[in-house]
Amino acid sequence: MAAASGRKRVAGGQRTPARRGRPGGRGARGGGAGRRGLCSWGLGLGRLDLTLGRLAQLSGRDCVQPRRACFPDLPKFGCPSCPFAAAGLPRPRELISLFSMTDLNDNICKRYIKMITNIVILSLIICISLAFWIISMTASTYYGNLRPISPWRWLFSVVVPVLIVSNGLKKKSLDHSGALGGLVVGFILTIANFSFFTSLLMFFLSSSKLTKWKGEVKKRLDSEYKEGGQRNWVQVFCNGAVPTELALLYMIENGPGEIPVDFSKQYSASWMCLSLLAALACSAGDTWASEVGPVLSKSPPRLITTWEKVPVGTNGGVTVVGLVSSLLGGTFVGIAYFLTQLISVNDLDISAPQWPIIAFGGLAGLLGSIVDSYLGATMQYTGLDESTGMVVNSPTNKAKHIAGKPILDNNAVNLFSSVFIALLLPTAAWGFWPRG
Repeated sequence: MAAASGRKRVAGGQRTPARRGRPGGRGARGGGAGRRGLCSWGLGLGRLDLTLGRLAQLSGRDCVQPRRACFPDLPKFGCPSCPFAAAGLPRPRELISLFSMTDLNDNICKRYIKMITNIVILSLIICISLAFWIISMTASTYYGNLRPISPWRWLFSVVVPVLIVSNGLKKKSLDHSGALGGLVVGFILTIANFSFFTSLLMFFLSSSKLTKWKGEVKKRLDSEYKEGGQRNWVQVFCNGAVPTELALLYMIENGPGEIPVDFSKQYSASWMCLSLLAALACSAGDTWASEVGPVLSKSPPRLITTWEKVPVGTNGGVTVVGLVSSLLGGTFVGIAYFLTQLISVNDLDISAPQWPIIAFGGLAGLLGSIVDSYLGATMQYTGLDESTGMVVNSPTNKAKHIAGKPILDNNAVNLFSSVFIALLLPTAAWGFWPRG
């Protein structure tokens, strides 16, 4: 009777003293798991203890079913604290297998989608660039006065922008839409003129570095600061649309290649080159001023329209450090353009001097930053959120108005500034540019 009673207790799910005391046996592991409120079935699945325990706590119900209800492939001994069968939940093994397979399938699908997307984008780039090459060869053969695109230039224009954009995507300087837009802009500027490419490259690299610089400080000042400064397609378009259009016009009229800036011999080509440089220098100057000025300036900014002191981060606020930074940003882009001209242009000895390109870039950066600040002070809303003490760019109930009206956002202000500088400065430079 005692033995039969013992067997009944085992079948009913109670632990026997012999099993509980056996070192390393099922009773030892089952007892420890039972004290933690977990399924004490003792078959070495320790990895599941924490997961099952958390689920048991969430259910808040005791297990009234034998262990076989949760794990049908285990021997028939009881489970004193399994909540799943009593709560009407799926069995733990089925639940965990379902979660594991779902996560695994999702990860595999995401990897495949990412890989296929990259392949499609690369294929489109190659097809577009090949189409440009075929059109160029056809036009040069038909008209006889246009220079065709060489295969090496075509290859360089495809591979190098892909590598640069991939690096920017990896370092989170661009998101996927920004990477796609950057590929289009980079390809067109590279195939048109290597000086265009180096200017764009220096603008992108310097802006990305400065955006990430002192990110902790900027995060406390700007409510819309994004970690890593990822640029999307809208930002790429607003900064690269004008240069891209000018590069296309440059190729239509002159074909791909490097031409010295000389208004007496190549007026239209020189005008388009300086216009493109002005647009890039304007964007660089504004970015340098926005990223460096708020961090290094010791004095509060002043609103450019009224010259009143305003909080840091106010649209239209200027500082001496910001203005100097905008001048340096435009000069940096101008130096990149000038050095590429020295390397790639063959007939510089019979053309006008190219050194004014550096001064032109610096002037474009400074004036572009001033125009951007004026538009920001008048057509871009700025308010102070009294609950957080941070500057905001959209009207709210808790925001106190500082300056501007909610007409344009930051991207539109950048676009209009680059258009204005690209149209104004080359025309003004024509009267002062030295003649060859």
